[in-house]
Amino acid sequence: MTDFTYVVDANGVATLTWDVPDKSMNVMSLAGFAELNGHIDTALADPAVKGVIITSGKKDFAGGMDLNVIAKMRDDGGATGIFDGVMEMHAILRKIERAGMDPKTLKGGKPIVAALPGTALGIGLEVPLACHRIIAADNPKAKIGLPEIMVGIFPGAGGTTRLVRKMGAMMAAPYLLEGKLSDPKGAKAGGLIDEVVAPEDLLTRAKDWVLSAKEADLVKPWDAKGYKMPGGAPYHPAGFMTFVGASAMVHGKTMGVYPAARALLSAVYEGAMVPFDLALKIEARHFTSVLMNPSSSAMIRSLFINKEALEKGANRPDAPDQTVKKVGIIGAGMMGAGIAYVSANAGIEVVLIDAAQDAADRGKAYSEGILDKGIQRRKVTAEKKAEVLARITATTDYATLSGCDLIVEAVFEDMKIKADVTAKVEAVVGPDCIFATNTSTLPISDLARASQRPEQFIGIHFFSPVDKMMLVEIIRGKQTGDVAVAKALDFARQIRKTPIVVNDARFFYANRCIIPYINEGIRMVAEGVEPALVENAAKLVGMPLGPLQLVDETSLDLGVKIAKATRLAMGDAYPDSAVDEVLFWMVDQGRIGKKANAGFYTYDDAGKRGGLWDGLAAHYSVADDQPDLTQVQHRLLMAQVLEAVRALEDGVLTDIREGDVGAILGWGFAPWSGGPFGWLDIIGAARAVEICDALTASEGARFAVPDLLGEMAATGATFYGKAARKAA
Repeated sequence: MTDFTYVVDANGVATLTWDVPDKSMNVMSLAGFAELNGHIDTALADPAVKGVIITSGKKDFAGGMDLNVIAKMRDDGGATGIFDGVMEMHAILRKIERAGMDPKTLKGGKPIVAALPGTALGIGLEVPLACHRIIAADNPKAKIGLPEIMVGIFPGAGGTTRLVRKMGAMMAAPYLLEGKLSDPKGAKAGGLIDEVVAPEDLLTRAKDWVLSAKEADLVKPWDAKGYKMPGGAPYHPAGFMTFVGASAMVHGKTMGVYPAARALLSAVYEGAMVPFDLALKIEARHFTSVLMNPSSSAMIRSLFINKEALEKGANRPDAPDQTVKKVGIIGAGMMGAGIAYVSANAGIEVVLIDAAQDAADRGKAYSEGILDKGIQRRKVTAEKKAEVLARITATTDYATLSGCDLIVEAVFEDMKIKADVTAKVEAVVGPDCIFATNTSTLPISDLARASQRPEQFIGIHFFSPVDKMMLVEIIRGKQTGDVAVAKALDFARQIRKTPIVVNDARFFYANRCIIPYINEGIRMVAEGVEPALVENAAKLVGMPLGPLQLVDETSLDLGVKIAKATRLAMGDAYPDSAVDEVLFWMVDQGRIGKKANAGFYTYDDAGKRGGLWDGLAAHYSVADDQPDLTQVQHRLLMAQVLEAVRALEDGVLTDIREGDVGAILGWGFAPWSGGPFGWLDIIGAARAVEICDALTASEGARFAVPDLLGEMAATGATFYGKAARKAA
């Protein structure tokens, strides 16, 4: 089987069709590159061939490079293996770009056009960028761009160098540094591609261009005499300002913890001052350095390899297909309304129930609001809006749940209310219907006592806002059966969420780690640590939100409810009284978070966040002696990481892949690290134990080393099975 087919028509136009067997989307492999290279050689050597079309046999062009291949290059050959492999890719793409032309006269080349039927990402855009023209089908669902920065690397097959030389550093920045994706019309407007045509005209237009192209159409601007970089090179006055601004912007957004962003900027800056071929070599060196960085390896592993494996059902029980056809959602508040939207948007029939009809109607209106915004942004059509809303029935009548194969209960976090809803639902649904409760803290096994079919009772913890947050935490109760787990996983797949499966325990996995992070931040404020130091220490280590801002977002009164319930359950063992003093006082002041425009931060009337509230430091006096930055960061990180390890020890977490992916997607745990277990592997278990021992001595037993981590330090083991790295 081959990845590419090669056909020459009667007009002398060769069509190279990319169609990787047994894949829904094309991904580039080393074997695929070799095939592409061979076919290009054939076309350039054949005098009967006038030009080449590179297209796809699938609805999309390509989803990118197979990152498993890149990982293998690193593991097999180290830095030399990566660099040599990347330079071979550069040579192939440069061959496409020069297309047989005389290197001195730049004449005699053959036109090569990329015809994109749909999505073109990563290498799927880097190959077209080496072609002489890029024509895309007018497919509004298609995405075109270079998203590599989102998984810890940057475009390393010439995409960085070509895009900057094509449009200038300033215009290229959103595509390179933010991974911006565009539909075909947006890509043309932005300068990424050259033409957009009707899908049925794609290949005809590509062939016409090949047959009519002039020699001047084949010479890239950077190969032409007198080329000047758009916007100015680094030594040009305008270019100088661009690069100074870009450096500040990158550091502001990444806080210096993401190696790919720094390396990309270096490749652009250095490459802009040398000839094109040398710039490609500079790009390859920086790309190699990124791939050899443990941070990038950890990000690729968690955000690409492991995330994809979980989405494909890596931990799905062996059970028949459980595709959801009709879902009943009980509770039309923000969470229930969000679940209704993502379900209906995925093509599932939805019954949305609330105690009052006006509340149910408001829940449905939430979907209408999201769709209206989509229409304003030209992402949704009026027809699509009508289809989605038609799938949602808003009602108070439980009898309409008849025929549902899944129920998602999303009422208040109250055992009695949830038990009452469970009984009402089970009275009207069929015997095979799975009942899922959306809860963030209440034990599933306790809630299942209200069910007559506990084996069909499961927890599904959605994160708010549901339409934006990608993680779904599925909780298996003590009596939950495999079919219920399979149903929850298949539902997550349908609504395009990334699922993790954990066993039942207080706070499950995500909140078990989030709450100590928030509490450690609040505890430091009570101790007299400058609140700004707490917040900025978190951001400087890669957390998207500091603990005080995070609790503002989730609401302080919810924190009070959780604290009271936890104290009641734990009794004398409850460890967070110092935290409660601050939390309860804040709520007594009416400062319950962003929803009230008053929390640890100030907010204007429109809800825009300002600075930290002055009254906090006034009430909890700031100490004269402040801890150093590293000490604060270690406290904030270890508060989360140690709970992740304990969750694994306790059997709540059964797969470290779920622990890492869940941490990044669920609450934004330092994505540069690859997750809690990825971070421990980067620093090594021995260094982690050293940090914990110091924190235990200064802060208390909550930082005591878990047995598992201590054993790993003694044996040199790592969570992902590689030799321990010596801490720097």
